[in-house]
Amino acid sequence: MDSGWQRNILENGGKVGESDELRVGMEVSNETEAYELYNTYAFEKGFSIRKGTVRRDAQNNVRQRDYFCSKEGFPLDEEMGEVKKVRRLDTRTGCKAMIRFTVDNGKWKIAQFNPVHNHEFAKPEERQFLRSSRHIPTVRAAIIGSKVDVSVRPTKSQSHLEKEMGSTDNAGHNCLHRMKEGMIEGADGQSLLDYLKHQQMEDSNFFYSVQVDQYNRVTNFFWRDSRSKLDYDCFGDVVLFDTTFRTQKYNLICAPFVGVDHHWKNVLFGCAFLSDERTDSFTWLFETFLESMGNKRPKTIFTDEDNAMEKAIEIILPGTHHRLCTWNISKNASQYLASHLANPEFKECFNKCFHDCVTEAEFEATWDDMVKKFNLENNLWLKKLYLLREKWCPTFSSDTFTANIGCDQRGENINTTFHQISTKTMDLIGLAQHYEKKTKVLRSAEAEEDFRCKNGMPRLKVNTGIFKHAAAEYTIKMYSFFENELLSTFGVRMMEVGNDGNQYVYEAIEEGHQRVYTIQYNSTTSMICCSCKLFESMGVLCRHALKVLDLKNFMSIPAQYIVKRWTRGAKKQNVMSGGLCELSCKRAKSAQSLRLSELTHEGNNVFSIGSLCDSGTRIVKQKLVEAMKLLESDTETTSMLGTLNK
Repeated sequence: MDSGWQRNILENGGKVGESDELRVGMEVSNETEAYELYNTYAFEKGFSIRKGTVRRDAQNNVRQRDYFCSKEGFPLDEEMGEVKKVRRLDTRTGCKAMIRFTVDNGKWKIAQFNPVHNHEFAKPEERQFLRSSRHIPTVRAAIIGSKVDVSVRPTKSQSHLEKEMGSTDNAGHNCLHRMKEGMIEGADGQSLLDYLKHQQMEDSNFFYSVQVDQYNRVTNFFWRDSRSKLDYDCFGDVVLFDTTFRTQKYNLICAPFVGVDHHWKNVLFGCAFLSDERTDSFTWLFETFLESMGNKRPKTIFTDEDNAMEKAIEIILPGTHHRLCTWNISKNASQYLASHLANPEFKECFNKCFHDCVTEAEFEATWDDMVKKFNLENNLWLKKLYLLREKWCPTFSSDTFTANIGCDQRGENINTTFHQISTKTMDLIGLAQHYEKKTKVLRSAEAEEDFRCKNGMPRLKVNTGIFKHAAAEYTIKMYSFFENELLSTFGVRMMEVGNDGNQYVYEAIEEGHQRVYTIQYNSTTSMICCSCKLFESMGVLCRHALKVLDLKNFMSIPAQYIVKRWTRGAKKQNVMSGGLCELSCKRAKSAQSLRLSELTHEGNNVFSIGSLCDSGTRIVKQKLVEAMKLLESDTETTSMLGTLNK
């Protein structure tokens, strides 16, 4: 039987509202209810809780129990030499918010309650990541149950849960029966168009384009939503275009456009389904993709090896570096070099050609030795691979930014995301819905990483100087990468070999290796360049450059070497480089799309901050009213609006 506080929450739609704020004197029946009462309150507010002090009487019965905000206190200093298997984030801020229950005659009564926090609350869409709210409490499960009857499908109940929690998660599904989504029958070109039009009605910046033949049958189509456009604005410098998946029912080529975000996780920019692999189809697709992204070209695009695709890239993306994905090459190698890859010595040589050659001369020597030593002069696949070496060997493109997106691990992740396309029989709309589901999964993972960055800092092995600066700037994942480079400076031996007053030249050798790296440093501009080219290709300073900065007593990373796309603020106030005036776009629709994207970026940041409290919300609303009045008095705006309404 529900206790009074549970019934009140059920009657109020599952929320602890203004009239149901916790207060001294409220009672519950047992410890479980006490915990769930405070945990439910915490969830609605946007913070996590943990169990605190418990006091017992002589008979070992609980007399008093405290629950704290999870950010109570400060982290303890770690013991010297203690090795942690998992490095937890520092999330505590010394918050004093807490609740105290006293127990008398079996009743748990609130004796003390402090609702004041010293930190920002989680937004509704972030609450699913709160540690104490990962499992749906009895109250929220009861709420779902109250919404379900014989006439309500489980998906309706899950939708109610999404509104309450801001998102779906595994815990929500555990409270509901899983149901397979019904597929729309007769998924011809018209039904697909209707589906895409509906998506555009729901999302004003949704973009799609479809090609049909003379029989009104779909041949090629592409789409992306507004979020993909925003992501591309931030992370569209490198794109992986994968055409290795085919649908089972229609034998269409599934071709997602994939990038890497500031957490070094996959991000989807859009998806295409193509009926063939002709140059004309790829040309249409790349043109359409660029149009949807305001004609902003990526710096680098990774693809599989395909002559028709290469021609289309040369036509549509003439200034973009075209690279081949090493994951696809590795898959093909297992087919054409299977017996040799079983030989550890050959595998070492083969991998060196892909990853460890710094100069072109070193690559050529390593390749020639491998071919001669293992009698591969007549291997046709290797001959073709050698002719394409400038597209896959990092040695020939060390100055090109790649974010390491073409690596084997990333290709494997994409394969895991889309392999079901090739194994399930779906109609066209089912394929689009499948892509939508995968997109939501990736975005949920990004949101969780954002939440971790917002609510914690890495535990620093050295809590000074560049370590502290990097931890404050970079995302947790990228700090881990940077920290590895910084700690590796201890194994770098440095020697000054040139100095003309403000321009220094150093040579560096890593312990246990013979390779010599050359570093140039300008003391006037703080510009630094290393022959390993890690910064040029990855956007993070290498151990050799960091060694020089350490020698020069730098306590922070020079501003020009903090690449925004790897920082915690990568998606804040993003404005496309060059501005609107430099756009090559000739179509007004594309220009408007870009302006809408920029306004959306700025607006989301303002709305996010304004929603933190009532006064902030009032300020934003007031300024929106003022902005609308200014727009209504602007001649150019009213003229354009009048044209659209005709």
